[in-house]
Amino acid sequence: MAFDSAEHWRQARSFHHSRYDETALAARECTASVCLPARDCAATIGPIVELLAGLRERGAIDQLVVIDGGSSDDTAAIAADAGASVFAESALMPAYGPAAGKGDAMWRALSVLDGDLVCFLDADVLEFPSHYAIGLLGPLIEFDEIEFVKAFYRRPFRQGELLLADGGGRVNHLLARPALAIFYPALAGVSQPLAGEVAARRSLLERLPFATGYGVEIAMLLDVLEAVGLDGMAQVDLDTHHNSHKPLLELSGMAYSVLAQIALRLERDGRLLELDPAPLSEPAGCSPAAAAAERPPMAGAR
Repeated sequence: MAFDSAEHWRQARSFHHSRYDETALAARECTASVCLPARDCAATIGPIVELLAGLRERGAIDQLVVIDGGSSDDTAAIAADAGASVFAESALMPAYGPAAGKGDAMWRALSVLDGDLVCFLDADVLEFPSHYAIGLLGPLIEFDEIEFVKAFYRRPFRQGELLLADGGGRVNHLLARPALAIFYPALAGVSQPLAGEVAARRSLLERLPFATGYGVEIAMLLDVLEAVGLDGMAQVDLDTHHNSHKPLLELSGMAYSVLAQIALRLERDGRLLELDPAPLSEPAGCSPAAAAAERPPMAGAR
């Protein structure tokens, strides 16, 4: 299918998770792996893994892996007790040096994930529902031409007694979506470009570089667009996403990483010239090199 606008794509390739159920996943002919990069998630990882382990027992998924990014708490032990295969990020692909962040964990995970389909989920979600994995994997099973699926949802913001129904996702709405609409208008229909929940065909993921840190989500989205175009992409409404929220001052570092990945790709394409970024001063303390760091495509890294 050819899409003549971002809105056309949004209408045709936005699905609700209720379209898919465990029966559809259990009947698939391909294998599916679910991976949770995790660091200091002891408060949330147990119930998430238990729920996903249930999906595995019922045949909806085949593999459940947690990549521990050097947690200072009991994340790894809790995840293992709940039924996940747990790997230390720094122990995978050790030739590439020490653990370097979420994107690095996702990239290294490909060395131990064996599913034809791979679903990455966040490990710090409160009130985690099983339809996260089911909804994201569904379009890959239903449509042969779809290779990458992005989540979107409402993110309530809680602070004490204050609850704002759509107050979360501040970097997403204030930076990522406007930047995509201006510089990559084909992606203007993507509702949650920074969502940490994605599913993709393994064959695609192995062809992509992975930004090592927080910028991995926007970098992956842009690289997928280049690799497969809008025809190969979809998004799934997962309803609501509950997690803790960072203080405003900490968001500047996240925004810096996102913008650095967009700028890097604009520079590579010759659309941004003489890029010479300065470090972001305290409290974020981000450096241009760290924000732009990436791992090579896994297909040529082993």
